[in-house]
Amino acid sequence: MSQALDILRNRFGYAQFRFQQQKIIDTLVAGQDALVLMPTGGGKSLCYQIPAILREGVGIVISPLIALMQDQVDALAQNGIRAAFLNSTQGVDQQQQVKQLLRTAEIDLLYVAPERALGDDFLQTLEDCRIALFAIDEAHCVSQWGHDFRPNYQKLQRLHESFPDVPRIALTATADKRTLGEIEQQLQLHGAARYVHSFDRPNIFYRITQGDNGRQRLWNFIREHHATDAGIVYCLSRKKVETVAAWLREQGRNALPYHAGLDKTTRAEHQRIFLQQEGVIIVATIAFGMGIDKPDVRFVAHLNLPKNIESYYQETGRAGRDGDPANAWLAYGLQDIITLRQMMAQSDADEQFKRVLHHKMESMLGFCEQTGCRRQTLLDYFDEQLAEPCGNCDNCVDPPQTWDATEAARMALSCVYRTGQRFGVNYVIDVLMGHARERILQNNHDQLSTFGIGDLDNNEWRSLFRQLIALGYLYADIDNYGALKMSPGCKPLLNGEQQLRLRKFEKALKPKKPAASKSRTELCAADTPLFDALRLHRSQLAKEQGVPPYVILHDKTLAAICDLRPESSEQLALIPGIGARKLELYGAELIRITQEYPQQESSLAEASES
Repeated sequence: MSQALDILRNRFGYAQFRFQQQKIIDTLVAGQDALVLMPTGGGKSLCYQIPAILREGVGIVISPLIALMQDQVDALAQNGIRAAFLNSTQGVDQQQQVKQLLRTAEIDLLYVAPERALGDDFLQTLEDCRIALFAIDEAHCVSQWGHDFRPNYQKLQRLHESFPDVPRIALTATADKRTLGEIEQQLQLHGAARYVHSFDRPNIFYRITQGDNGRQRLWNFIREHHATDAGIVYCLSRKKVETVAAWLREQGRNALPYHAGLDKTTRAEHQRIFLQQEGVIIVATIAFGMGIDKPDVRFVAHLNLPKNIESYYQETGRAGRDGDPANAWLAYGLQDIITLRQMMAQSDADEQFKRVLHHKMESMLGFCEQTGCRRQTLLDYFDEQLAEPCGNCDNCVDPPQTWDATEAARMALSCVYRTGQRFGVNYVIDVLMGHARERILQNNHDQLSTFGIGDLDNNEWRSLFRQLIALGYLYADIDNYGALKMSPGCKPLLNGEQQLRLRKFEKALKPKKPAASKSRTELCAADTPLFDALRLHRSQLAKEQGVPPYVILHDKTLAAICDLRPESSEQLALIPGIGARKLELYGAELIRITQEYPQQESSLAEASES
């Protein structure tokens, strides 16, 4: 293990292993299999990269997204590690060169997609090679119940059948008990050592807002909290992705769309801009994000309700990979619930599969509508207990108000019943509010006892109906244009046998003035000029090399330079994230820039007082 620690310090620039990295590395170096569940940003990659360097031969990494392989290889090259990828973006000559490097073991790691890894030609090439290990990244893709199912992942057991003596590691950041079991079964990892770390991402603040006009709510959130930060906004449809991206550009932000309807070149260019430039917002469908290593994404926002908690957890996990504070923000409304249930009902899947999807969606709805700690509920879904409320979610910081909605709910259910269970939400609300619209008059629904019966406004009624649908008292009939139907579960409430407390409607707050731009790491005012100078230098290096800035150095590394003010290579080598190769490439210039911004006496005094 001393060799592994030497590689960690000299190549990657970190003093100690985190979480269970050391045990996982030890397992693989000994030639044994491992199944690893570790949160995004927890350092999963090191668990197979270091053993691939230590063991004889080449580590084969199965990665689902070829678009990100170049960045992964570039990041390793910055640390002096020999790596390559093999995919369809390369010409025949390039592919032959990579295969030659593979045969002669002139690389330590090779990244391939599952489809290529299973090809007869590639498997034949591996027969002529010494293989150090197989690393199956994003292993949850093996689960047919999951949100990122890739059929070819279920065939990866062929690697074990062809090379039974090569150790394997399957890694994921998102898996409940069912998915872990399926990974183990499908990949034949029955004897593998399991390493399950906490799902908690304590640096992420979870906030969910209910109601209409989510786009304006999103802009208020961005203006107030992330005026210049990079972020990801998820939408359910391609059309919404395009309109939201265009709208954010009108507000003055650099926002780019990303969805499967765009051609490959455009998608690749938008991803490149997001990774390499500062402060870019990507508006995307769920097709974007898997494997994204960008550490300084300060927020992930959802403008539609995710289909399940696994999707939500994985997508929000793309924020704050560097460990600094980040936000997970979600806005959803009544139509989201109806749309998702319609999509599920119209699916061609069998009934068992639909039942699983329905259960997962109900868990997501429960998470959104709850009044207790979000983090406790999120962790509980993954069978992990948090003893105390987290204090870092909206419900903990600003507990929601509730009200006795029993009578209002009975009015709503009665109105659905008296109008014949033939109309949608808007129509029923019009009746409840006493709007004598032509259609209502034609149906004589102005004569009903429920006409104009309530004293709630439109938004409050919509909030009530959203929660009644989320709680299963009502459902939208997709075969009858979304007409509201009463479920058997509403009888106790209608008969006065049950009381109901619901969240109060959350009125939209007036937008605050934009927050002052903050550094992405905690810096005192005296360090800001140096931090900005270091970031500018890093950006220039990244542009010259055609790589994202964080591949050169993370913000945390730059902040540590500002804090420690190294005066020599020996001192610079002590800073996390600076290994031997980066010290050789960038050390002299980093020290020179640091010396141009001497620490002021006032800041030294502040530091000593603190």
